Amino acid sequence: MESYVERPPTPALARVVRTIWIHRTGDAPYVQRHLPTGGVEIHVPLGGQPRLMGPLTGPRLEVIPPHTTIVGARFLPAGAPPLPVMLDELVDENVGLSEVWGGSAERLGEAMALSGRDERAVAVLEAFLLGEFRAAERIDRAIREAVSALMPWRPHDVGAVAAHVALSESQLRRRSLHTVGLSPKVLQRTLRFQGFLALAQAGVAASGRRGSDGIAGIAVDAGYADQAHLNRECLRLTGLTPSRLLHGDVERCACGHDHSASYLPFLASRSPGLPPAPELLRIRHDPEVVDGPDDAVRDNDGEDASVTGGDES
Repeated sequence: MESYVERPPTPALARVVRTIWIHRTGDAPYVQRHLPTGGVEIHVPLGGQPRLMGPLTGPRLEVIPPHTTIVGARFLPAGAPPLPVMLDELVDENVGLSEVWGGSAERLGEAMALSGRDERAVAVLEAFLLGEFRAAERIDRAIREAVSALMPWRPHDVGAVAAHVALSESQLRRRSLHTVGLSPKVLQRTLRFQGFLALAQAGVAASGRRGSDGIAGIAVDAGYADQAHLNRECLRLTGLTPSRLLHGDVERCACGHDHSASYLPFLASRSPGLPPAPELLRIRHDPEVVDGPDDAVRDNDGEDASVTGGDES
C-alpha cells in the first residue's frame, strides 16, 4: 500500500532542513509530481543510489517503481548542504549524489540500506547531514536574512530587501543564485506559492480582507492580487490549476498526503493577525517527534545558523 509520511527534522537540523519524509510505493508504479519549494532535496531509495534534486522552477514528474521505499530530506532555501558547485548549476537537475559527494554518498546509501528499519535509515541520514554541516565553512547570513524578508507574509520588493541586507541588487542576485540557485524575484514567487499551499493544507479560513472565500480568499492572504493571479502562477509552477492540484478541496492536495510537518515553519512566520492552524500547533508539540542531539548547525561566527525562509515542499 502506498504511503507518504513527513516529520520534522532532528532539532539540530531544524534551521536548515524543512522536513524529513518517507515514501513507500505499493504494488503499482507511483507518479510523483515534485513542485518548486525554493530548496534542494536529497532522495535515498533504500537499496539504491542517493540522488540530489536541485531547486525547481517548474513541476518535475517522476515514476517511482513498485515496492520502493525512499527516505528524503527537503532543505530550506539557503539551507542546502555543503556542495562543491554553486546551486545555480543544479537548477531543475536531478543528479546522482555521488556526482557531487563522491564515495561518501555511496557509503551513505549503503549504511541506510543496511539500517534494517525506515526510522533507523532516517537517523543515519540525519547523522550524515549533521557531519556535513559541521564541516562546512560558513552559511551566508545575508542571504539567510534575505530569504526571511522574501516570505509571502512580508511583501517587500527586491530593492528594499537588498537595502535591508546591505547589498546592491546585483550583489543580492549573484549571491542568491550561488546560495539558493534562484534569483530573489523567482524565489519570492516560489515562496509565495508555498505560502498559499501552507494555508490550504492547514485548512486555514480566509481572512476576508476583500470579502473572498475559499481558494480566492486564501490566495489574497498569501499575497496574490486575486485568484486569476494565483491561477497563472499555479499553472507555471505545478502544471495544474489550483482546483486540480487541491482536488477541489482547500484542505488537502490531490495526492491525499499530509504535508503539515513541511508547512509548519511557513505558518509559524505568519502575521500575528492570522493565528496559526490548530493542526500545526499539535504537530509542534507532538511528544512522539524524535529528539536529536542538542548541538545545532552553526554559522562561521559560532551563532545558530538560521534560515527563516519558511519552511515548506
